[in-house]
Amino acid sequence: MRIQCTMLIPILYFGAISANAAEFEDMGRVVNVAPQVEQFNQPRQECHTEYVEAQRQQRSVGGAILGGLAGGLVGNQVGGGNGRTAATAVGAITGAIVGDRMENNGSNAVTTEQPVRECRTIDHWQSRTNGYSVTYEYRGHDYTTVMPYDPGERVKLHVSLTPR
Repeated sequence: MRIQCTMLIPILYFGAISANAAEFEDMGRVVNVAPQVEQFNQPRQECHTEYVEAQRQQRSVGGAILGGLAGGLVGNQVGGGNGRTAATAVGAITGAIVGDRMENNGSNAVTTEQPVRECRTIDHWQSRTNGYSVTYEYRGHDYTTVMPYDPGERVKLHVSLTPR
């Protein structure tokens, strides 16, 4: 049994060598190279700041108070009894409204500039090469493959021969 085992090892060794003998490297002549280009969108944001005028009223109550007092005094001079009370109330309300409008008629408005930021998304299309379609000639036949780089004038080939 020991003799058979020692004879089997060289047979397996030579079988492995003969299997490797059918694989080798060679060179093929490049016939055509075409880059494969893809388009892709990489959107970006464009922002800018605009300044918008804003008016703000500074209201005061002094005109309403003085107008209410003056209207109340004038209303108190009209009529008698309950009519005098009603005239005083109407005069005070009317005087307050007139006094407020006279004092706060827009001359106290303050104008300021407010910053307003506006943004929008802009499409940004780009091209990139993601490989090369390479046509090469080897032993009278043309073959085409995709490679990650441009191989130049010659391409290195790994040739493997298997019997059928």
